[in-house]
Amino acid sequence: MTDAQNTAAETTLRAAGDSPPDTDPAPVPLLEPREGIPPVTATDEALAEVVAAFAAGTGPVAVDAERASGYRYGQRAYLVQLRRAGAGSVLIDPVGCPDLSALGAAIADAEWVLHAATQDLPCLRDIGMIPTRIFDTELAGRLAGFARVGLGAMVENVLGFALEKGHSAVDWSTRPLPEPWLRYAALDVELLVDLRDALEEELARQGKLEWARQEFAAIAAAPPAPPRKDPWRRTSGMHKVRRRRQMAVVRELWTARDQVAQRRDVSPGKVLGDGAIVEAALNLPPNTHALAALPGFGHRMGRRQLEQWQDAVDRARALPDSELPQPGQPLNGPPPPRSWADKDPVAAARLTAARAAVTTLAERLGLPQENLITPDTVRRLCWEPPAEPTREKVAEVLAGYGARGWQIEQVAPVLAEALVPPADD
Repeated sequence: MTDAQNTAAETTLRAAGDSPPDTDPAPVPLLEPREGIPPVTATDEALAEVVAAFAAGTGPVAVDAERASGYRYGQRAYLVQLRRAGAGSVLIDPVGCPDLSALGAAIADAEWVLHAATQDLPCLRDIGMIPTRIFDTELAGRLAGFARVGLGAMVENVLGFALEKGHSAVDWSTRPLPEPWLRYAALDVELLVDLRDALEEELARQGKLEWARQEFAAIAAAPPAPPRKDPWRRTSGMHKVRRRRQMAVVRELWTARDQVAQRRDVSPGKVLGDGAIVEAALNLPPNTHALAALPGFGHRMGRRQLEQWQDAVDRARALPDSELPQPGQPLNGPPPPRSWADKDPVAAARLTAARAAVTTLAERLGLPQENLITPDTVRRLCWEPPAEPTREKVAEVLAGYGARGWQIEQVAPVLAEALVPPADD
């Protein structure tokens, strides 16, 4: 470390979620990676050297990935950053090196340190990098009770450094990548292992380290998420669309837009905005002239573009009633809680009691409610509780919904108590 880094590294870990007192030193700006900006690895020969270096390295491996969300189609990685003791930091271009399975295998036995691991693991998996053990510094921060768990906030609050975060939303598919972006990317893994070590110590102090390990193991073992059913239903503004024919327009336009975006490798929102799709659905334009008058289909859109969108509208208009989408999505589980009071007042009362119990327990343990137990699990338990709501039966139900051992140990007693109806006066 530099002298400034050594000085800041001696900063005592502040209590989770506390605001720094006036006497605390100002965070030290972290302006340059300790070995400088590493060259971008973009050839098989250079990648082979990286693989050898990281295989010979020791200890945990800091891992990060940059995507081009909002610019390109999908969530592929456009830069991968790693750092390990004995190997230093590397920046890898997955466009030039699309298969990183050899690197993944070289560090497979090491613990991978990521921040918000569930965001990066899918794109890392796509290029052959699949960890067996992880440490998620964001999740660790949540479990430790920190109010702000972004990487910049965590590094500042825990280690006393200020990270420059100005390039987080840039187009990482840009080639060549500008030097300031590369510096930013290298700094993102510069202190991840230091942050991991400090958070492990804090979790141990709070008696939560085993909880974190169970959470990390669950993330590492989770299979890839299945494709989302009817993704067009998540179009922004969909709540305005009430009629089935209008829903069909959204579905046809969404599908046509997705095909164009995939073919052009651009973000769907850059092809056609969600607002434009909803406007077309609400107005059902009969021709391109009427379509062009709607917001989002203005004069800058060419005739051929208007025609392809009108074709999608016309397909929806021509569908027989039997092929129109049904309102809402098929329920896989209990109905929305807002309808419980009418459908099952007793279940609604159980849910109210269970939520209050979880809230109280989460506050006492100093962690977010959703990390203590997922709201969906609580709803499912309250909608279909065991016939005998003992701690043991509740624990069995929670385990069936995927709750971890530490979660069951904490919440089963209070949820079992909440499921018992109050005695009649």
